[in-house]
Amino acid sequence: MLKIRLKKLGRKKKPFYRIILIDSRKKRDGKAIEELGFYNPLNHNTQLNIIKIKAKLKQGAIMTETVQNLFEKTIIN
Repeated sequence: MLKIRLKKLGRKKKPFYRIILIDSRKKRDGKAIEELGFYNPLNHNTQLNIIKIKAKLKQGAIMTETVQNLFEKTIIN
């Protein structure tokens, strides 16, 4: 099963996340199939490729709860 979830980057006390498409059995920071955006929680900067995300959802990918919240906030704004 494919999931759209966060991949943690950055350093200690300075987190940065990429939003990726990955097999659900892989590790959190494993090799991604595709990168779909990023999220910086320090300044609340978010960039999502909405077209690609919608296409992957139609193909059967599942979003995690956190990514779902970011996605909804991005669409509203």
